[in-house]
Amino acid sequence: MAGCAAPTKRRGLRVGLLGGSFNPAHDGHLHISLVALRRLGLDEVWWLVSPQNPLKPERGMASLDERMHAARAMARDRRIRITDLEARLGTRFSVDTVRALRRRHRGTRFVWLIGADNLAQMSRWRHWEALFRLVPIAVFARKPYSLRALSGPAARRFARWRLPERAAYALAGHRPPAWVFLHIRDHPASATAIREARAASATEI
Repeated sequence: MAGCAAPTKRRGLRVGLLGGSFNPAHDGHLHISLVALRRLGLDEVWWLVSPQNPLKPERGMASLDERMHAARAMARDRRIRITDLEARLGTRFSVDTVRALRRRHRGTRFVWLIGADNLAQMSRWRHWEALFRLVPIAVFARKPYSLRALSGPAARRFARWRLPERAAYALAGHRPPAWVFLHIRDHPASATAIREARAASATEI
């Protein structure tokens, strides 16, 4: 099944890192991953299924095993790898995860993948400026967050290191800080909406 194999260890590999709760994984995650593979020239995308997102409540969070299982079912491309690396590395924050992966996978060219909603709130992340200096970042447009994200603290702080969209394919080879904003087709899937729909269905039974 796609996504079941362990992350590849090969020097020179270009890997996109998509972190999150995946509570649950949905077609929007797949959409971003496929766009990233194509537009950024990546070899693989790793879904980093987080044990617990520090910015999200534990209430309503499915178990890590349940979320991993659902993510494997959703990752319908052999280049997408489903991982519990943060649980195994013992990291809770993105900056610590990237540092650990750089040590363990020397020679791999990582790109951090986020939606515009995450760029908008990135100044709340632990050591977010250090993250920009550790790894190139690809930001994917997402309504209605894009305008707020591009005028927010993170985008303003690193404005001089933003690459033109036409340079996205070479992002993995850039020395950080380097980031690009990708205008992509909007996808309606939302983990929150999926959970709410499931809850509503359960109450009707």
